[in-house]
Amino acid sequence: MNIAVIGTGYVGLVSGTCFAETGNQVVCVDINEEKVKSMQAGEIPIYEPGLDILFERNTSQGRLRFSTDLPTSVKEADIVFLALPTPPGADGAADLSFVMKVAEDLSHIIEDYTIVVDKSTVPVGTAEKVNAILSKRLSPDKFDVVANPEFLREGAAIDDFLKPDRVVIGTDSPKARDIMHRLYAPFVRQGNPIIFMDQRSAEMTKYAANAYLATRISFMNEIANLCEKVGANVDFVRKGIGSDNRIGKRFLFPGIGYGGSCFPKDVQALARTSNQAEYEFRILQSVMEVNALQKRILLGKVKSQMGQDLSGRKIAIWGIAFKPNTDDIREAPALTIIEGLLDMGASIAVFDPEAMDNIKEVFGDRITYSTDQYEALDEADALAVLTEWSVFRTPDFDRMKELMKNPVIFDGRNLYALSNMQECGFYYNSIGRNQVNIDSR
Repeated sequence: MNIAVIGTGYVGLVSGTCFAETGNQVVCVDINEEKVKSMQAGEIPIYEPGLDILFERNTSQGRLRFSTDLPTSVKEADIVFLALPTPPGADGAADLSFVMKVAEDLSHIIEDYTIVVDKSTVPVGTAEKVNAILSKRLSPDKFDVVANPEFLREGAAIDDFLKPDRVVIGTDSPKARDIMHRLYAPFVRQGNPIIFMDQRSAEMTKYAANAYLATRISFMNEIANLCEKVGANVDFVRKGIGSDNRIGKRFLFPGIGYGGSCFPKDVQALARTSNQAEYEFRILQSVMEVNALQKRILLGKVKSQMGQDLSGRKIAIWGIAFKPNTDDIREAPALTIIEGLLDMGASIAVFDPEAMDNIKEVFGDRITYSTDQYEALDEADALAVLTEWSVFRTPDFDRMKELMKNPVIFDGRNLYALSNMQECGFYYNSIGRNQVNIDSR
């Protein structure tokens, strides 16, 4: 099939590349000329494991192209995917201006039957709004609007797209249903379902999924905080409840809160939709409140051990991205923690395997940027681990002690065993577990 993907952000680029991988002819369209030129030259604007291999293969074989020419790209396409940003507004509602603007443009361009697919995460009713805009200039036989939410995990997006747990498609058009089924059939050969439903239910499915996962994270963080109060170990609790097949093991790891481009935005947007429907979604409000507090939980631990005034003290930071295997720092807990440490007077040295360029754009010369994890530790009074990158899981603890002024670790991701920290001689304070007390103040 001929496919146009409008928007070359995370979702658009991954989707376009994976559609090309199954033999489709794909053109990804963006208004950013510099970005398009760099992709035409083989440069990938995001970090996602495995994307580089598919990108190179499909561009070299001519199945994946990039353009700023919207009219030509759309006229050649059987299906047009809208993979546009929907950032939260001041009230938490998703900003649909980009989606509506492109829908207006499409109404002037489409000539033959075309399926217009909302791939962006959009509020319930958005497909109907897109349909209304297209209907002003196009007859019903010229288009169908389909809701097809993405369920991509940053750091595992290629596998998620090529081998999805499920594909959700919202349409009441038999013609669109048949074409979309043929498009996605190569991705579900192992039997995972393509689930057809109405547009509003498809749109709600995406928000419900992310809100539920965010709820699990916040619930487990609350359990971890309570474990510290009563002397329980959240590692055992997590294993105990995760082995219950009604609950499952995933999204039960406590930490310093969720971040990224999806969970914070989608929870806010669903809460806004709930308010507009005059329904008080109490759980969502609690999820957001818990997450905001959890992002600061490590600051309280630092204050308790090192005091309120950190003037003249150096804190090393391992990990900036909101999760490993991505360079995405949007809503990352590390941003809140670094800002809080700077307010306390600390000097900060950071290292992240992929997010260094992005963090420089936020903090500039307010912090120091290290070339590797050990350089950040030189003469540090403490280390804060904020992202669970694999490279941080088995460090050289002897080398760490030699480099640091004090063997103090605040671990926001529970990477290390308490017994190992005790044996290595570190003060160690993690989430939901007893601290290893070595007086290093």
